[in-house]
Amino acid sequence: MNNSVIGLDIAKNIFHMYTFVDNKPKKKKLKRAELLAFFANYPVSLIGIEACGGAHHWARELIKLGHEVILLNARYVKSFVVGNKNDFNDAEGIFDAVTRPNKRTVMIKTIEQQDIQLVHKVRQGLVSKRTALVNQIRGLLSERGIIIPQGINQVRKELPLILEDAENDLTVMAREVFAEQYEKFAALDKEIKTQDQRISALCNSNALSRRFLDVPGVGPMTASIVASDIGNGKGYLSSRDYAASLGVVPGQHSSGGKQVYLGISKRGNRYIRTLLIHGARAVLKNCHNKKDKLSLWLQALIERRGFNKAAVALANKNARILWAMATRDKEYDACLV
Repeated sequence: MNNSVIGLDIAKNIFHMYTFVDNKPKKKKLKRAELLAFFANYPVSLIGIEACGGAHHWARELIKLGHEVILLNARYVKSFVVGNKNDFNDAEGIFDAVTRPNKRTVMIKTIEQQDIQLVHKVRQGLVSKRTALVNQIRGLLSERGIIIPQGINQVRKELPLILEDAENDLTVMAREVFAEQYEKFAALDKEIKTQDQRISALCNSNALSRRFLDVPGVGPMTASIVASDIGNGKGYLSSRDYAASLGVVPGQHSSGGKQVYLGISKRGNRYIRTLLIHGARAVLKNCHNKKDKLSLWLQALIERRGFNKAAVALANKNARILWAMATRDKEYDACLV
């Protein structure tokens, strides 16, 4: 490890650093335009940065200058901040945290990994807008005594029929407004489909995500986002660590040598956890009457623990399988499941 250690608190425009020079603490404030020029002339150092917005970009840029950069989990850093919250105290907390042997780190993502995440985030935003629009349409129609059952497909089916029905109580203006809302709804559908196609293309262009597609319950969306999140898997010591980072392992409240396990922790990346569990549900719905090793295990698990817990168990298993495939650079082998 480098002898020179720096805690760097990043922001949009003003950056704060904390280090020791000649056994004395040194604090410095840097503007965004000054940051890279300053570190280009600074001795090679170990730089700790809290994993937040822009952290991966600055980590890549500082690595290009020859420095060693470690991204730290924000929850982990918080426990090292002493006193009131301010930028220099945050930088000092990062400095203390990055020197610990058991620090919680975050893998630095490449541009390609961030591109995949960009498409997924855009799609998430579009889906949220569509859901909000559908709920608004259903709510406004219910005020006029017109009820559409729950579900996006029901709105697709029923709204055009409602607009064509001349016998309901909708006024001319109301029909115009609901027609505009339906056009927005159709446009969002089209945008989401475009992003789905883009995700499929990204998945097929990435060697790791293509291998992930062989895992039961893993489709292009899950494969691509996990590939962008896990990288080569070296950021996690074990498959359980990766599953824990997604919140699909039991929480603990143990004391006095007595192990007490709770429900899943639900920490970490909610989006990936949701995709893994939805994929697992699809596998569970189709595992009956199958005689392969995985299906027999799932059938027994459903009988013993119920459908939902079996779905989470399979999501946990799949997270560990994906980690093993990434770290060992191997194909999926159903015989090892």
